[in-house]
Amino acid sequence: MKYLNSNVTTPLTFISCGQFSTNEPWKHSKRIINSFEIIIGIKEVLYIQQNDTKYEVGPGDVLVLLPDQVHQGYAESHKDISFYWMHFDTPEGYQLLDKPFVMNQLQQLHTQSTNNKDSSSIYIPIYSHPPAIERIYIQFQQILHIAYSNYYTNIGVSFLLTSLLIEMTEQTIQQSLHPGLRMETDKNLAKIMEWVRIHSSSSTLNVSTIAEQFNYNRDYLSRLFKQKTNMNLQSFIHEVKIAKAKDLLSRTSKSTKEIAYSIGINDEKYFMRLFKKYGKITPTEYREAYYRTHMNNL
Repeated sequence: MKYLNSNVTTPLTFISCGQFSTNEPWKHSKRIINSFEIIIGIKEVLYIQQNDTKYEVGPGDVLVLLPDQVHQGYAESHKDISFYWMHFDTPEGYQLLDKPFVMNQLQQLHTQSTNNKDSSSIYIPIYSHPPAIERIYIQFQQILHIAYSNYYTNIGVSFLLTSLLIEMTEQTIQQSLHPGLRMETDKNLAKIMEWVRIHSSSSTLNVSTIAEQFNYNRDYLSRLFKQKTNMNLQSFIHEVKIAKAKDLLSRTSKSTKEIAYSIGINDEKYFMRLFKKYGKITPTEYREAYYRTHMNNL
């Protein structure tokens, strides 16, 4: 596994971005470009290769294509395929690093003191599945909005792009070097958190169903989760659901009621209260904040 590394003291240079979507079977054309491209899967699977390496980019997967390399589709994708794409450059250059070296660097970043968090590097896996993809979807939608809002300066979108790759680096750190992974109990909690994210659309998702799924006593699990994460388990469930709702609000035209159903909440008014509690604004206000996009099917 290779990792893209660059210094971001100077923001990355934004070139273009959009959301690809088609209702017909489709295969990526063969091309060579002189910039980086990030592809983030939304729906169905993109079959694409870079030089001789083949990738399947499904929902929640992230692929980085390198400049001046051949990339092309190697199989036809199903209809309704959709993914985000973005082209950018690294004004301060870049390196491709091997995993062992990157893990050592990430460990140092993870253990540095609070008063010394001044790193200016990003470390992005060439191919990955970030654990909190909803945050990446939301940031990408913000980039789309700013990029196509005719702002007086293009610098803003370059800063947002840089922030997105910092977020991806942070998720890489958390995924690779979570401090609790040395203990079996914390491994189980990590599994529980991922299970909650996967089942965030379920109307029966609650502390009791999680405890039953993982063979814990309900009260014991609640205390354990609070002790290890400093967060109430029910609050974590709500935060995961609201993150999913924000993603749907920013990239779909579903109504508030439909989105509530999509995250397992059958009472629209309760959903709106919950969203306001965790999001600080209403669902409508959130949607109206970032609504511009750029769609293509070629």
